[in-house]
Amino acid sequence: MNESLPTVTVIIAARPDMAEVRAVAPALKLDYPADKLEIILARGKQPSVQRNAALRAAAGEIIYFLDDDSRAFPESLRRGVASFTSADVKMVGGPSLCPPDAPALEQAFALTMGSWLAFGPSCARYRKVGKPRATSEKELILCNLLARREALLEFGGFNEKLYPNEENALMDELQKRGGKLLYDPELFVYRRPRPTLRAFVRMLLNYGRGRAEQFRLHPTIRSAPNFAPPLFCLYLVLFLFLPQILCWGLLVYAVVVLVYALAVLPWKKKHWFQVIIWLTSVSHFCYGLGFWWGCLTKPKPPPASVSAEVKLEKVRSFEK
Repeated sequence: MNESLPTVTVIIAARPDMAEVRAVAPALKLDYPADKLEIILARGKQPSVQRNAALRAAAGEIIYFLDDDSRAFPESLRRGVASFTSADVKMVGGPSLCPPDAPALEQAFALTMGSWLAFGPSCARYRKVGKPRATSEKELILCNLLARREALLEFGGFNEKLYPNEENALMDELQKRGGKLLYDPELFVYRRPRPTLRAFVRMLLNYGRGRAEQFRLHPTIRSAPNFAPPLFCLYLVLFLFLPQILCWGLLVYAVVVLVYALAVLPWKKKHWFQVIIWLTSVSHFCYGLGFWWGCLTKPKPPPASVSAEVKLEKVRSFEK
């Protein structure tokens, strides 16, 4: 059975000054034949550039992308590889879950990101949703993603003008050419959310900016739901000038958020009720602001010095 398995390269992007890359130790414990697994650590200051450099150096037929703090499980790789049952399957991924021992604030962030009302269909990136199925870029996340190396190289890798959302644009292009993307809720990693409210807000602003820049460079109908938060921000800005009947929309919004927070919160965490309400509204508002910000920016590739700074470390090579 091992002879029929494809070769795999695990690519982990990390900062230059990170002494301990937490994703490395779990990656070394992946249950996979030693002669078919290599691990590359790509250090640098721009993840899209780092991953592209590692992608060009990789020898595996399948690439397994992990973030520097993704904690994969020994069975993860075999489970993911097993989903590449036909040539038209180009990517396979699953959610990034908050570890059960994470601090309370991080767990609150995770509950918010796993809420459909806060993150729409992308909530499947942060909690297990449904069964294994064909999907779109809305449900897959780059910190836990397998892909065919050849398919990625056909497009020249990730668009280095984009970060974040470089993987989302690439997924859209793969689907346009008939490629399939698969989501497996049991193919998960543990990864802690942002540690502070300030970091969480910055993440939301960047996600909104990245989506707007992605839409400008790679417009697709799949990005239509992402226009809801920026339109909500516009509604708030114009609120005092709107006809009275439209002002009732804010009350409807408040009721929906209240009811949804009650519905999704586990009973043991009902004391987080007000926190989840607030974080849901913050998610909508900050993502919307970030989206408008991304409408004004000028996406451009990083300077050549950024590419020159990328250092590739071969953590593990194919054993002969």
